[in-house]
Amino acid sequence: MSADSMRILILGKGAMGTMFSGLLAGSHAVEVWDRELEDDEPAVLERMAAERDLVLFALPAQPHARLAARLAPVMDADTVCLSIAKGVDEQGRTPVEIFTQVLGPDRHWGMIYGPMIARDLRDGKAGFGVLAGNSERARSMVDVFADTVLYLDADDDLVGAAWSVVLKNVYVPLLGAADALELGDNVRGFFIFEAVHELEAIMRDRGGRPATARGPAGMGDLITSATSRSSHHRTIGAELAFGRSDKIAAGGEHIRSEGVHTAHRVREHGLVRRGRYPLFDLACDFLTGPMELEAALNAYFEQRFSR
Repeated sequence: MSADSMRILILGKGAMGTMFSGLLAGSHAVEVWDRELEDDEPAVLERMAAERDLVLFALPAQPHARLAARLAPVMDADTVCLSIAKGVDEQGRTPVEIFTQVLGPDRHWGMIYGPMIARDLRDGKAGFGVLAGNSERARSMVDVFADTVLYLDADDDLVGAAWSVVLKNVYVPLLGAADALELGDNVRGFFIFEAVHELEAIMRDRGGRPATARGPAGMGDLITSATSRSSHHRTIGAELAFGRSDKIAAGGEHIRSEGVHTAHRVREHGLVRRGRYPLFDLACDFLTGPMELEAALNAYFEQRFSR
């Protein structure tokens, strides 16, 4: 290991956790915590988290608060917590809001969001993102990835990055459904620019920077998720377009679709004001359906262009 080697703990052994482990293990001391370890021996997480430079949450948003609360008493003061979760918990909190409440401003933490398809990165293909951190120490973690194919910009717009990537997952299934119904390339292009336009406006409402919606966490991840053959969110939209919803879970710690879960929490907690963003409303209604999508789309087009 080099002098710049970091002691890293990755929480989660799913596709993303496994990918990040492989990505970083060549230059850093990496261990992976799997929640199943707790079944055999308690407090494994606390022991593994001691004296770490970086803890990477490669898990859905739902367990973040519980795990962060366990970590806070045992982590060093300069340990950085980063999350890649692109959803909200049952209370409608993004990882930014969870870390703000549980870890507070004196800890170092942030998010990594952008076009980061696990399969591509695992195969040595480039990925891109923004590391939005609450401190210089957190933002300096971009250097951890300097020897990898993941290229990151550092930023401080935590609110904009979190809400851009979370809400983008509500739009993506709608694009997947439009493709499945063979509505045409023009519809896909329209949905993308209209979604980004709405995301910019939502960022203003929530206190983030509109430009963040045009960056890796917003437009970059939106286009990637909407067009990638391996995108789970795109596939969810296709399934729903044909009325197949039996395998789509919207709750719990093992969420199958962050977009579906987010749409339910948005409506439950009033996170995005209904009536201000017509395409987002349509996407939410589609995900919380049932809906005759083609009829709803035609009505949307007529209203959007005042016909």
